[in-house]
Amino acid sequence: MASSAIPVSRSASSDETGRARTALQALNFFMADMQAGIGPFLGVFLQQRGWTAGPIGTVMSAGGVAGMVMTVPAGAFIDHTEKKRLVVIVTGNCTVMASFLILLSQSGWVVTVSQVATAIAGAAIGPAVTGMTLGVVRQRGFNAQNGRNQAWNHAGNMIGAGLSGFLGWKFGMPAIFYLAAAFGVLAILSVLMIPERAIDHRAARGLEGGKEDDADGGGQAEGFKTLLRNKPMLILAAALACFHLGNGAMLPLYSLAVVGAGKGNAALFTATTVVVAQAVMIAAALIAMKMSAGKGYWLVLLISFAALPLRGFLAGTFIEHWGVWPVQALDGIGAGLQSVAVPGLVACLLDGTGRVNVGQGAVMTIQGLGASLSPAIGGWIAQAFGYHAAFLILGSFALVSLALWIGFAGLLRPACEGKRAENKA
Repeated sequence: MASSAIPVSRSASSDETGRARTALQALNFFMADMQAGIGPFLGVFLQQRGWTAGPIGTVMSAGGVAGMVMTVPAGAFIDHTEKKRLVVIVTGNCTVMASFLILLSQSGWVVTVSQVATAIAGAAIGPAVTGMTLGVVRQRGFNAQNGRNQAWNHAGNMIGAGLSGFLGWKFGMPAIFYLAAAFGVLAILSVLMIPERAIDHRAARGLEGGKEDDADGGGQAEGFKTLLRNKPMLILAAALACFHLGNGAMLPLYSLAVVGAGKGNAALFTATTVVVAQAVMIAAALIAMKMSAGKGYWLVLLISFAALPLRGFLAGTFIEHWGVWPVQALDGIGAGLQSVAVPGLVACLLDGTGRVNVGQGAVMTIQGLGASLSPAIGGWIAQAFGYHAAFLILGSFALVSLALWIGFAGLLRPACEGKRAENKA
């Protein structure tokens, strides 16, 4: 099917661009709960209703696989559509409704359907927000705006988790679902505050300056070809897959381990794990923005990969209430740095191709392969050998990421120069 050309947006005023930037930050603040539903609280919610670690990990992995499968089609769709704001509104509503399904029934198929729907919606929201950001600030301003977006996103996660913990403790776990719905409404209002004219849909897909759209019509296929031809992106995807194979299960398993041992209130402890990590992520995102602007993305990602083996060691050694501080601080370092470096590097590598969001989706697919398998692997390891062994094994997966990143440093360092895209245009 032929690709429809995306017309160049009318020039937006500086006031419209400024309002769009502010609205993007507000959207990132409120979209956390909307994008992930009840997120890390799902595990302890199901545990309270008789579920064990293995089945909990399995339904989480089902959602992860569904999201992984949809990331490339979602990225291709975002590249070709002018309705990016509508995508966020529709998928956000679907996420909230899917989460409420779990309140109605905790049967296996209902929980699985809910997680699959949430993951599919999340696969579309991420590229849509990235595309809108690139369309508003262009390649030159993407690193700085994305860094601010991610800092606000982590702040939203932190405050949302804190409120969820308090409401869950005061009124019970179902209150968390209603908070997620409230955040969803505020996220939708934030999207509507972004002036449509402020989004240049060519720039949003990596075509600056009104370049002619290619007519091959193969957005999704071209995205795969672009990924396979780009060696730095292949290495990035492989390193992220290994990292998330270990990292994906850490947070829900650590909550299950501590709460299951009777060392913490379910809602409050889970909230603490998120708040600590997200507080560190705010600082890490801002630091990553500064580091990547000056030294490129290679060092930023190296530090993020190195955080996971240490995190796994600490989690496997100290299953205590106070262990949340060092364990989740390291999560904040790894995830916070990657939240800025990964989309920034992909946008840099694919600048000028017109396939930025397909590329984002392709990398997310490989990355999601690790993340989707992690809860099932971690859950069954914990059930068979205990939580201590599970954390140590999960943390060791990032050693492969470090080996790839250091072993191919000669190829990766030039490609990871953060100023490369800024020196264009």
